[in-house]
Amino acid sequence: MNDIDAVNIAMLIMRLGFGLMMMAHGYNHFFRGGRIAGTGRWFDSLGMKPGRIHAIVASVTELGAGALFALGLLTPFAAAGFIGLMTVAIWTVHRKNGFFIIKEGWEYVFLVAVVALFVATSGPLKYSLDRALEIDDDLAGTFGFWLALLLGLGASHAMLLVFYRPTKKQ
Repeated sequence: MNDIDAVNIAMLIMRLGFGLMMMAHGYNHFFRGGRIAGTGRWFDSLGMKPGRIHAIVASVTELGAGALFALGLLTPFAAAGFIGLMTVAIWTVHRKNGFFIIKEGWEYVFLVAVVALFVATSGPLKYSLDRALEIDDDLAGTFGFWLALLLGLGASHAMLLVFYRPTKKQ
């Protein structure tokens, strides 16, 4: 195996790992634990109101963006989904806990967003549907970077501005 093949296989493994992980989160919200009702109550407790709607939106985004990322299809859009989800998670759950994940900090979710931005920039490489459809060169590089970053941050900030209403502490 030459170095280029190794890089293409490594990118496939990374996309599959992160994409399937994100899909597992969405699946879990729909079908396991407290399901959408429980996830909605949790979102309400975080200040994302109405919680049920945000539970559905987040879960569908996790499933959809995860699938697109794993397949390497419309990769910057999938990455934007990851970046948006992780930005909301950082703001609503993790920021008050500091950096390290062992204290429920933002370390892990930040790195998920960084990986998504890297893949949007590099493109999904050889073993992807973007390559099979011959759109990978159009969607990667500077365009992929800015599309994923601005769309992800824009969507997350809009969600937070419109819907984030945490309970005031007395």
